Amino acid sequence: MSPAGRYRKGMIGSTGWAAPEALRAEGVQRRTSTPAKSLTEPRTAAGRDPVAVIAASNAERVAELVPIRVGRMISSPFAFLRGSAAVMAADLAGGADTGLHGYICGDAHAANFGFFASPERRLVMDVNDFDETVVGPWDWDLKRLTASIVSAGREAGLPEDECRDAARDCATGYRTALAELADMSLLEAYYLTTDHSTLEHFGIGDLADVFDRVRKKAKKNTSRRVAQKFTQRLDHDAWRFTPDPPILVPLDSTDSFRVIQSLEGYAATLEEEIRTLFGRYAVVDVAHRIVGLGSVGLRSYVVLLHGNHDEALVLQVKQARASALAPYLPPVPEQHAGERVVRGQRWMQTVSDVLLGWTSIDGVPYLVRQFRDMKGSIDPTTLRAGQLDDYARVCGVVLARAHAQSIDPRTLSGYCGAPDTADGDEFDEGFATFAAAYADQTEADHAALVAAVNAGKLPATTGV
Repeated sequence: MSPAGRYRKGMIGSTGWAAPEALRAEGVQRRTSTPAKSLTEPRTAAGRDPVAVIAASNAERVAELVPIRVGRMISSPFAFLRGSAAVMAADLAGGADTGLHGYICGDAHAANFGFFASPERRLVMDVNDFDETVVGPWDWDLKRLTASIVSAGREAGLPEDECRDAARDCATGYRTALAELADMSLLEAYYLTTDHSTLEHFGIGDLADVFDRVRKKAKKNTSRRVAQKFTQRLDHDAWRFTPDPPILVPLDSTDSFRVIQSLEGYAATLEEEIRTLFGRYAVVDVAHRIVGLGSVGLRSYVVLLHGNHDEALVLQVKQARASALAPYLPPVPEQHAGERVVRGQRWMQTVSDVLLGWTSIDGVPYLVRQFRDMKGSIDPTTLRAGQLDDYARVCGVVLARAHAQSIDPRTLSGYCGAPDTADGDEFDEGFATFAAAYADQTEADHAALVAAVNAGKLPATTGV
């Protein structure tokens, strides 16, 4: 099959050369068939019941932790959006489709972007949560991102026009980055990392101080810092996690052994040289720790390992499930859910954690990664108008770079439209319109969840 044929069928992984002009023309043709205005038309699923979807998503979660998840979701519409990827996927499934599919985050809201350390210990900014990653339509990610920008801006108390402008600039950043990637040499585009110098190119003046503060904090956010904060030292070789229920809870010897035993399977998923390095560490303690919002209630363990002298390494062993988007996309061969997350993360991130891998515990799939390895993030609900605008643009740029790994940026840029053109303006305006409309829908869905909690239909624990 020719490369053009592959693109027409929405496939990824082209194996042959094609003229750049032909690839751009393919994108333009797809836009003719599916205009940006049609693609971004706000729609919702027929007969939708967001509360029922949230309740169904609590299956397989630890029952006593479900009220914490619900309590966090009712705190605000933005928090609801963060925890409701399945609700939005059901709404997006009925919309138009460009046919350009590749690896997507699946949960690309504005709080899922942040800094982390590259293997060379440089700070890069990228998408940083891939629990819902899957091969699907690129626009699902951009719609979720722009809607979350409006929702975050409203929570910050910003005027509606400034929230909408930020969403529009997010789409502009996405489109502009694709245009630049499309003109780069193939290897130059592949090597490009979204570090501070790259992001400055797209204008982060109002956000510079915030970025600097977060980056300085991230550099200190290491396993050693985690060990200092969350563990106590009993003697020279005995460290233990300090209990802080319900957030951090020690395991009994039986459960600890099961987690430790799973690390052998995890090690087999690492590159040989990293597996050898990992083998030089010794496990000293295991605990269960609640993380995030959408993941609350799923089993998530932290493993403390002892290395050279006082060196600490903390791993997260996090339960993985099928993507919340999977029911709304064409069926694919069954895959270990942890492996799915790792594969998607490696496709989308510029660089990834060298200790990223997967395993199983009693037949349940898990993702394994370093816990807080120089990670830092910006809370979009705390940003002022100019800052939110810059942050939205940066997130759009980062997302474009992530999508360009599996969808040819020349084709995708051809669809989105060139900078300073009527097509480009229509693209940006379409996503801004969608974002405002879906933020409205999110507020209604959040109100429905609050009403269900008040009526006693769902349990909720707040303040945790």
